[in-house]
Amino acid sequence: MTRAQDIVELRRMTGLRSVQGRCEFAERDPGWDAGNLEAFAAVRPDSPAAVAALLRWCHSRGIPVVPQGGRTGLVGGAITDPDSLICDLGALDRIEEIDPVTGVAVVQAGVTLSALQEAARAFGLDPAIDLAARGSATVGGLISTNAGGIMAFRAGVMRHRVLGLEVVLPDGSIFCDLTRVMKTSAGYDLKHLFIGAEGTLGIATRAVIKLEPLVPARATALVGVDNAAAAQRVVQYFLSRGGMSLRAAEIMWRRYAQTTSAALGFDHDQLPLGANCLLALEVGGDTFEAASAALESGLAEIYDEDGLKDGVVASSMQQADRIWRVREDTEILYRLHPQAPSFDVSVPGGAIDGYVERLGPTLKAIDPQLDPYIFGHLADGNLHIVLNVQGPLPTPVQQRVEDVLYAPLGELGGCFSAEHGIGLKKRAAFERYADPVKQTLSRAVKGLLDPKGLLNPGKVVDPF
Repeated sequence: MTRAQDIVELRRMTGLRSVQGRCEFAERDPGWDAGNLEAFAAVRPDSPAAVAALLRWCHSRGIPVVPQGGRTGLVGGAITDPDSLICDLGALDRIEEIDPVTGVAVVQAGVTLSALQEAARAFGLDPAIDLAARGSATVGGLISTNAGGIMAFRAGVMRHRVLGLEVVLPDGSIFCDLTRVMKTSAGYDLKHLFIGAEGTLGIATRAVIKLEPLVPARATALVGVDNAAAAQRVVQYFLSRGGMSLRAAEIMWRRYAQTTSAALGFDHDQLPLGANCLLALEVGGDTFEAASAALESGLAEIYDEDGLKDGVVASSMQQADRIWRVREDTEILYRLHPQAPSFDVSVPGGAIDGYVERLGPTLKAIDPQLDPYIFGHLADGNLHIVLNVQGPLPTPVQQRVEDVLYAPLGELGGCFSAEHGIGLKKRAAFERYADPVKQTLSRAVKGLLDPKGLLNPGKVVDPF
């Protein structure tokens, strides 16, 4: 059967509106990677049952399937090829229930994070996960990559937010464990196989998400510090201080902060841009005024002791949002350096300064022009590193850079992929740096659940 015939059969099976050939979806935004839209067709099922029917059909015909959500991933987890089919989960966009008594939400996989945040807010609740791509990142994508974001140090990553999960397996069968309680000790907790599996073992269709009480107001400050150790002392102070809740603690090294702030129209008189590092803090309180006052008094108390290098406390929510753009508007870097190579590592807190200090000289030994932008989630040790060159790098150079960034992490107790996943682009790194037994077990699990290798093929591991 030709691909044109496959499209005809899919339209007969699912309806005209839910199937598009490649020429029809060519105008879509591919997201972070142009290769996301190389498939011969895209199908947009509108229910978990429709996803199951699609996978049964593809399984019977040996057609590879790539699940897609908001296409905001950075490691090629949604890349397709001309023989594959896209399963677009955007129509699974129902928030089925929010239970304010037990504090859970039952949602479909295509619901965006911002939509869930808004719906939960009406009940005084919050999913307790947040990231810059909130407007396009979907619940299914967050689950597939075990996303973290800026609140992970308080509320955990997606693995800690998912109580129950429904997943369609490669053969079209449905694994359903929509547990709504935290305590379960009834054999293997199989949902965790699928969280962080990047759609290679099954396609998540519905989830039960644990919610937290919404903090009524928040205040933001941006302060200059000498290094990560000084920033960590500030964080520890606010974590231990009563009467407020630390909501975010994001660090930016000088080169990153100066580049993004300049693009956003800030100058040295508005922000402490002369410091080696900038620390963005957000605290919650009953009112904006109370949160701001607590933040100001706390910073004043530790200003000299912890060697703070000037700072600013936002005087309004509008100013706070503008300050947060300095940290969150990472697209500025990619406009300066198209397809800039980016890396996402976890480093234990006490090792951050030593790790960062050795990056400059070791990267320049590879190429004198390399001068990385470094920023990240200080409180959980997740650093993002973007190189100041157009990508992709030649393979030999990429491997040398990865050796610099990844080789020390195992001994330190860190990880070469903190929250972006493996996808296609970190496959080689997975094979070089992941524990060999983990690799063997991963291939065994993939082979058991997807013996034909049809679901998101080439990502994370192959079954063979």
